[in-house]
Amino acid sequence: MSDRGRFAQPSSSQHADLLVLDGTVLTPNGAEKIDIACVAGRIVALGNLKHSWSATTVVDATGLHVLPGVIDSQVHFREPGLTHKEDFEAGTRGAVLGGVTGVFEMPNTQPLTLNAMDLQAKMDAAHGRAWCDYAFYIGGSAVNAEKLALLESLPGCAGVKVFMGSSFGDLLADDEEVLRWILHHGSRRLAVHAEDEARLNQRKALVEASGDVCQHPLWRDETSALMATERIVRLATQANRRLHVLHVSTAEEMAFLAGHKDRVTVEVTPHHLTLVAPDCYERLGSLAQMNPPVRERRHQEALWRGIREGVVDVIGSDHAPHTLAEKARPYPQSPSGMTGVQTLLPLMLDHVHAGRLSLQRLVDLTSAGPARIFGLEGKGRIALGFDADLTLVDLAARRTISNDWIASRSGWTPYDGKDVTGWPIHTVVRGQLVVRDEELVGQPRGESLRFLEAGSM
Repeated sequence: MSDRGRFAQPSSSQHADLLVLDGTVLTPNGAEKIDIACVAGRIVALGNLKHSWSATTVVDATGLHVLPGVIDSQVHFREPGLTHKEDFEAGTRGAVLGGVTGVFEMPNTQPLTLNAMDLQAKMDAAHGRAWCDYAFYIGGSAVNAEKLALLESLPGCAGVKVFMGSSFGDLLADDEEVLRWILHHGSRRLAVHAEDEARLNQRKALVEASGDVCQHPLWRDETSALMATERIVRLATQANRRLHVLHVSTAEEMAFLAGHKDRVTVEVTPHHLTLVAPDCYERLGSLAQMNPPVRERRHQEALWRGIREGVVDVIGSDHAPHTLAEKARPYPQSPSGMTGVQTLLPLMLDHVHAGRLSLQRLVDLTSAGPARIFGLEGKGRIALGFDADLTLVDLAARRTISNDWIASRSGWTPYDGKDVTGWPIHTVVRGQLVVRDEELVGQPRGESLRFLEAGSM
C-alpha cells in the first residue's frame, strides 16, 4: 500500500475514531496544513494533532488536499420504477467513488414523488443501501399545491422542485395560475427547471423530420430558457419567494439573473461547462443530449463568467442516466440525460488544474454554497462541530475517465476516454471512510440530510 493510504496508531492521550494527518485542509480560513480529529461522526479538533491524539483509523493525507464533502444538489437515481437505469445503491456508490458525500434526488420517478407516502417510500428504500447522505425533492404540482407547506417540512425533504418544461403528467407545471398557487404555498427555496413548454411544443417540428441530434439546441433554444426564467422570477418576486434556477445554460439567462441575486440562486452543471456544441453532438450523438441542451461556446463562456463574477452559487451534476439502448433510439425519440454524479468532481478538478477557477471557489460551489442556500445542518465546511464529511483529492493525479469506472447501472459516461488532472482519493462520510485509495470500503451507511427549515429524524 502506498504511503498515502497507510494506516497506523500513534500513541497519545486523546482518542478519535478517525484522524486525518498532514493534509492541506480547505477551511473557512483558506488552505491550512493541519490535522483533523473526528469522533462520533463530527469534527472535534483541528491543528497539530499527531502527538496528542490516537485514533482507531489514521489516514496519512500527505500530498493531498482535504475538502469539505462535496454535495451534489441535483441527481436522478430513478428509484422507484426505473431501476434498470439506476438505483439508490449504484447511484450513491458512484457518488462516493467520485468524492461526493451528499445528494439531493429529484421527484420524476415512477410513481412521482408528490406526497408524504412517496417521500417515505424513498427514505425507506435508501436506508441501509445509500453510500452517502441523501435528501429528496417533492414535486410541485397542481395536485398537491395546497399541501406543499407541510410536505416541504417533512424530514428528508430537500424542498420543492417545479418542472416548467421537460416533464409529464402531474409533474408538469407550465400554467401560470398553477405556478402562482405553488409559489404561495410554502416558504423554502423553490428549485425550478425553466424551459417554456409552449415554445418547446411549437418548435419540436423543426427537428422531428431531420432526426439530427445536432439540432437539439435549435429545438430547445435559448429563448425557451430565457422566457421561462424571466417568468418564474417575476412570479416568485410577486409571491416573495426564494428561487433556485437549475442548470442555467444560456448567456441571456446569466445576464438576467445577475440582476436578481437578492432572491434567486443559480446552478450550472459540469456538462454545460465542459462540452460545447456542435462538437459534442458530432462526437457523441445522443450521449450528449440533455435538457436544457449543451450549447455553443458563447453560452459556455458566459457560464464561466458567471462563476468568476459570483452569479453562480452551486454546481450540480444533473445525473440522469438512461441505458445505451434507450439513448440509441432515433432522435428526437432518444431520451435526454447522462450520468454525472461520479464525474462531477474529477471534471471540476481538471478545470481547476487548467486555471479556470480556484480550488477555494470550487469548495464554495460544491460544499459551502449548497449548505448555505439550502440550509443544511452540519454540512459544507471543515470546522469544529460540523459533520466529518471529507473529500481528499490529489490535485496532481492524472487519470483517464472510462466507462469501466462508472458505477451507474447504465454503465456509461460521455467522458469515456477523457484525460483529467485531479482526482478523488479518499471519501469520508460522517467520520466513516467509505472510499480508501480510490476503492470502496466498508458498508453503505448514508443517512438523511438535516435541514434548518425542515423536520429531523
